[in-house]
Amino acid sequence: MATTPPPTKTNSKTPPARSVLRDTTFLRLWAGTTASGLATWALPFVLGLAVLHRDLGAAGLGLVLAARTAGFLVAVAVGGVLADRHSRRTVVLWSALAAAVAAPLLAAGLGRSLVLMTAAAALAGAGQGACRPAFQALTAETVAPDRRQQANAAMTMAVRSSTLAGPALTALLAAFLDIGTLLLGIGLLWLIAALVPAKATTTTTTDSTTAPAPRAGFRAEFLEGIREARRHPWFLAGLAALVAVIALGYSATSVALPLISRDRYDTQWVLAAAMTAYTVGALAGALVIARWRPRSQGWAAFAGLAAYGVAPLSLMLPVHPLVVVAAYAVAGIGIELFNVPWFTATQREVAPDKLARVSSLDFLVSYGLAPLGLALMAPAIDTFGVTTVLGACAAACFLVPAAAALTPTARHFARPAPTTTD
Repeated sequence: MATTPPPTKTNSKTPPARSVLRDTTFLRLWAGTTASGLATWALPFVLGLAVLHRDLGAAGLGLVLAARTAGFLVAVAVGGVLADRHSRRTVVLWSALAAAVAAPLLAAGLGRSLVLMTAAAALAGAGQGACRPAFQALTAETVAPDRRQQANAAMTMAVRSSTLAGPALTALLAAFLDIGTLLLGIGLLWLIAALVPAKATTTTTTDSTTAPAPRAGFRAEFLEGIREARRHPWFLAGLAALVAVIALGYSATSVALPLISRDRYDTQWVLAAAMTAYTVGALAGALVIARWRPRSQGWAAFAGLAAYGVAPLSLMLPVHPLVVVAAYAVAGIGIELFNVPWFTATQREVAPDKLARVSSLDFLVSYGLAPLGLALMAPAIDTFGVTTVLGACAAACFLVPAAAALTPTARHFARPAPTTTD
């Protein structure tokens, strides 16, 4: 008598996704990003030490830093187009090598030629700017979609750690090394950023039998990136919210915090503690968002971005200094609750062959308007008073992200799936 065999037991549970931190290719990319972040944050500190050692004047420092910013803004747009035209890994290589070459040129000009230092600073800024969209696109190539949020959290933790470790490590080394040697060390960090990242292993493949289409001009390709950005209303809304928070909120607090720390609290401790709390809060926010997947990720991200408003709000009021420190910690947590889903959504939603150009637009607008905000903030405080300016900037930090959250597609940072009919 035949019997029906019992059904085999199937394992319905999918195995847990392997941690991105166990992926050698990603770890090499992370190491390169960390090295570039350390080099980026250490350079202004080393140049500040050069002023203290009288190797560079205050006016010269301003000129050198301005040249670096100008180089960054020009190269971030060019780098976005190049990273979509060519291998992202190759763009990272050559742009980081350019920044590495700039370091010994800065050392050679120190105390001898301000012209050479200014040109070298522009080259360093250009290398840094061209790296940014290429690194962003290379992350999407290297990491599978289901692990990108974790990867972006790890990347932003590297950047935030650099803001703490870069100046601190430089100050420690300055006790034993001269300024020229420190500049050469920055060049070594850029060499690591250039050489350590590996080629992506999960790149989008194309049919090798198809002849490549002829390339349009640079301007046409850059405009094509803008058109791609306009296809995503949530991206444009997020960019507007970022501009409000960076150009108004961040600029206001950058100018007002040192003044209030000195005049209201009569100590520089509040300034140092608040900035440290912001970075530590950002690290905590990155840890949280590495695993948290809110159902309405866009709304949660905009709420995190709006949380920056508590920083200027705390500076308006005669509160205990610990309240200011706590407000900066909250602002730091919130900024990464926005940044990580924002980068992840951009990598997911934007066409892969236009990702670097859209990322460059992100960096160009958000970073490009920051110097303008900083330049206008001090005159505004002199004209209207620090309390009025801080209040207006805090209101912008709260209201602009709230308005951006009402944009169609902003709730999930995604275009709605097309409906199908039978």
